[in-house]
Amino acid sequence: MVNRIKSVTRWGLLLFMILGCSSTPPSENIIKKLTLPEDFSVEVYAEDLPDVRQLARGDDGTIYAGSRNAGKVYAIADRNNDFKADKVYVIAENLRLPSGIAYREGDLYIGAVSKILKLTNIDSHLQDPPEPKLITEQYPTDGHHGWKFIAFGPDGKLYVPVGAPCNICNPDKDIFATITRINTDGTNRKIIAKGVRNSVGFDWHPKTGELWFTDNGRDWMGDNRPPCELNHLTKKGQHFGYPYVHGNNIQDPKFGDTAKHIDTEFKAPAQELGPHVAPLGMIFYTGDMFPDSFKNQILIAEHGSWNRSKKIGYRITKVNLKNGEPTSYKPFINGWLQEQEAVWGRPVDLLQLSDGSVLISDDHSGTIYRVTYNS
Repeated sequence: MVNRIKSVTRWGLLLFMILGCSSTPPSENIIKKLTLPEDFSVEVYAEDLPDVRQLARGDDGTIYAGSRNAGKVYAIADRNNDFKADKVYVIAENLRLPSGIAYREGDLYIGAVSKILKLTNIDSHLQDPPEPKLITEQYPTDGHHGWKFIAFGPDGKLYVPVGAPCNICNPDKDIFATITRINTDGTNRKIIAKGVRNSVGFDWHPKTGELWFTDNGRDWMGDNRPPCELNHLTKKGQHFGYPYVHGNNIQDPKFGDTAKHIDTEFKAPAQELGPHVAPLGMIFYTGDMFPDSFKNQILIAEHGSWNRSKKIGYRITKVNLKNGEPTSYKPFINGWLQEQEAVWGRPVDLLQLSDGSVLISDDHSGTIYRVTYNS
């Protein structure tokens, strides 16, 4: 059994449900609601992980997970290799929105708004984790879209997005609404993508090595405008439209007219996603467990809308590519959003394991699920 991090007990959750209070059902009840294609199945990998967010895998198979408001970083050990967590460690706490984590050569990097921190040789120190080492504190301190998704690219650099400090504005500092990259020691920061409102997920194409990323569209333009986006960076410094243009060509009501005075070509999204679905983590599936139709295709965790009059998202979607261009965008796993718009979960991130199965984090229920395929 997983060592449970103290939180609301399962019996407490059931009591809250009986009384009609806002709560999250136990994870084993949640998975009964999920719908997957034929021969796919889902099970609980780990639970009782408050606000669990980005996932990373250590060299020894330990799964690391960030959180947001919980302020903690978790290490999840599966010592008997049965693909179920045996023990959960809190390896860092009292951090500011440590949503993003990235693992490299035994060290775990943590994105905590303005700071990038590092836990050195963490695989060997789960029970006695070191104090986080400061790599840089040169990122903005703004909390609005300040939580981060971070990842190492094929070039060995750490990629760090900086969200816009607002819903819609034209920030006075160039660092906002970008994706940056830095060396492992925090030096040599470069902006590699501009006009990115808030990216909380990206991955590199397994063949071309090019960066693809999700981006959350602005709010308060109506239920169906603008779309969220899946973007494809083909050249360093490309501008993806924010705050002037959204989706393929939706002029912003406040900044759209300004665009004509800017000597910049905006790159359209590779794929428009649903409006306000809040796409977060994404991966290119490269494993051998799933059918061939999944090979080198994109899976996206849609966290779900927060202010739409009718909720949308709360699912995993699949984008098929052919010759580097999207050909379809369809649901893969549904069920976290139930009848009468009851929210049973909010997917955040995806992580492929060595056997080709895929983990999904859910910060609403504090659960990590494992998806498998058996033909």
